[in-house]
Amino acid sequence: MPTITATVTTPDGACPVTLHTPNGPGPWSGVVMYPDAGGVRPTFHEMADRLAAFGHAVLLPDVYYRRGEWEPFDMSTVFGDQAERRRLFGMIGSVTPDKMATDAAAFFDFLAGRPEVRGDRFGVCGYCMGGRTALIVAGRVPERVAAAGSFHGGGLVTDDETSPHLLADRITATVYVAGAQNDNSFTNEQAETLDKALTAAGVRHTVEIYPAGHGFAVPDNAPYDEEAAQRHWIAMQELFASSLPS
Repeated sequence: MPTITATVTTPDGACPVTLHTPNGPGPWSGVVMYPDAGGVRPTFHEMADRLAAFGHAVLLPDVYYRRGEWEPFDMSTVFGDQAERRRLFGMIGSVTPDKMATDAAAFFDFLAGRPEVRGDRFGVCGYCMGGRTALIVAGRVPERVAAAGSFHGGGLVTDDETSPHLLADRITATVYVAGAQNDNSFTNEQAETLDKALTAAGVRHTVEIYPAGHGFAVPDNAPYDEEAAQRHWIAMQELFASSLPS
C-alpha cells in the first residue's frame, strides 16, 4: 500500500505520522488508528496497510511524540522487565484525555486537507490504550467522528471524572467495542455499564466480549488470537463501511 510520511503540527509540537492509502487515485474516507501502549512499530504499519486495503486513508500517529526520540519497546518482554514496565507506564500516563483531544483535532485537520481524503467526519480505532483514546476522542471531538472502534481497550469505565463512559451523551458516532475475556482493565460488569450509558444516550453501538485475551488483535502481542483478530477486522470493516462518507 502507498505510504506517506509527514508531520502534523499540534499545540504541543510536531507529531510524526504515516498516511496509508489504497492503490488508485482516491479520495477515500479517513481513519485515525491509535496504537496500543507499545506505540507505533512495524506491526502497526502492517495493520494500517490492511485497514487501508478496505478503502480508507489511514493515519497512524506517534502518540508519544512529546517524548522526542524514544526507544521502542519489546512487547514480548516489557511487562516482565521492571525498568521497562515503569518506562512504559510513564509514557502511557503522559497521554492525557486533554492531549488526546487536541491531537485528534490536529489529525482531523490534516486529513481534511489531504487530496487523498474525502469528507469532514472520520473514523477512529484503537487498541489497548488506543481503544480508550478512540472513545475519548469520539466524546470530546464529536463533530469530527463518524465511527469509533475500540479493541481490547482498557479503562473505558472508571471512577475518574475523565472516564470515557461519562462522555456517552456527547458521542454522535457509531461505536463498536470489543473487550477481551478475563480482562481486569475492562470487566464484564464494566462492559454492561458502558452498554447502558451508550443506550441511554441513544448512541448506535455494539459492546461485546471476545473469547480471547487482552491483546488479541495485535500480532506482536503474546495473547494474539488469529480467530479473534479476523473477527475484529470484519467488524471494523462493517463499522466503517456503514458509517463513513462514501
